[in-house]
Amino acid sequence: MAPPATDIRFEARLDRPATPKGATWGFLVLPKAASARLPTRSMVTVAGAFAGQPFQATLEPDGAGSHWLKVDKALLDAAGVAAGDTVELSIAPVAKEPEPTVPADLKQALADHPAAKATWVDITPVARRDWIHWITSGKKAETRTKRIAVACDKLAAGQRRACCFDRSGMYSKGNMGPPEAA
Repeated sequence: MAPPATDIRFEARLDRPATPKGATWGFLVLPKAASARLPTRSMVTVAGAFAGQPFQATLEPDGAGSHWLKVDKALLDAAGVAAGDTVELSIAPVAKEPEPTVPADLKQALADHPAAKATWVDITPVARRDWIHWITSGKKAETRTKRIAVACDKLAAGQRRACCFDRSGMYSKGNMGPPEAA
């Protein structure tokens, strides 16, 4: 992994989520000053060092103008840290956003709608990530199914972005934000 071009250095407290019980991952909320140096209030992929360990991850908006980071068990173990510890981070936005993982139901819907798939293939990874996030942020299965159908219709009509989607979480009552700490 190449070192980041411009480091944003900070310390943050590592927490464990309250749910699900027995979660093996942790999370931290970036200090507002560190988050303010990122290019966007919405999701952004960064690379850097977490307690001395190299990593790459996509930061999520916290709905309050900052970001949060989900830290998987492998990185926690490699760094030798646990919930309650204060960790040092050095991060920078990646030069090119990675391709998001497309959920199976959306992948099938796109395969069934060639016009929607044509637009999907032509949009940026960030736009694809926004569509996926909008679709998967629905709490009910019916909402997700409806959003997939709406997305396919809009993509087939040439719409490249999930319209009216608050990517920062600051202006909506959506479920963006870090989990509750245990």
